[in-house]
Amino acid sequence: MSATLNIAVSAARAAGSLIIRSLNQLDALQVTTKSRNEFVTEVDRQAEVEIIRVIRKAYPDHAFLAEESGEHGTGESLWIIDPLDGTTNFLHGFPQFAVSIALQISGRLECGVVYDPMRQELFTAERGGGAQLDGRRIRVSKRTSLEEALIGTGFPYRANLDWAETYLAMLRDVMQNTAGLRRPGAAALDLAYVAAGRLDGFWEFGLAPWDIAAGTLMIREAGGRISDFEGGDGFMQSGHVVGGNPKVYAQLSRLLAPHYARGRQAASAQRATDPAPGNTAQK
Repeated sequence: MSATLNIAVSAARAAGSLIIRSLNQLDALQVTTKSRNEFVTEVDRQAEVEIIRVIRKAYPDHAFLAEESGEHGTGESLWIIDPLDGTTNFLHGFPQFAVSIALQISGRLECGVVYDPMRQELFTAERGGGAQLDGRRIRVSKRTSLEEALIGTGFPYRANLDWAETYLAMLRDVMQNTAGLRRPGAAALDLAYVAAGRLDGFWEFGLAPWDIAAGTLMIREAGGRISDFEGGDGFMQSGHVVGGNPKVYAQLSRLLAPHYARGRQAASAQRATDPAPGNTAQK
């Protein structure tokens, strides 16, 4: 394990311990609503502070992109952090949430950690070094048929509600062409599960970089594929993601692509007919 991955693991475990200690105090937690279906607790903030503290002690000159505090610092080495992915699950005592930490150097993902503090499962990956679960090498599943595949997903919320109809069409098609669908509610864990072969594929709209950075590296190092809906690498910017083992990824991508293309066309048409700012009729 490299020095940077070792620090990421230490930071993730420290945050995980803090999260677990808070489980018995859910009713007393301060909760802020950032937007509809999006919450932040004092635990999110404290876990993020703890992660940054551990990393900064080892790497004081590194920069950070974190869900709660945003981007701070400059330089080629950037830590991408989600201190508690699955906050809504956590608030309800639903045991599906995780800490996600990735290091990106000069725009390239170098190491990643997804830590499930409830199960004490530690998923790790290093560029060129493979992916592991609790120190054991993991690989994506070997299923070759979409009809046999178990697929993970997440519902579009907030600004991504424009994609709701497109997503529902995708959902209907995937339901009819796979063995099953799961929506546990923590994208970082979903991606780690793809890397570990527990899920054969995954797709979602509008994720943030901290949701997907660590899981992206894990899937790639475990022999899988991940991209946007057009097969490109723009998903870290758009948050529109499809991934899986190579054969399921290819079939799932082909199934979703026509829906995505129609959704983009509809969105473009809608923007073209919307009144320009300042030209809205007054009532």
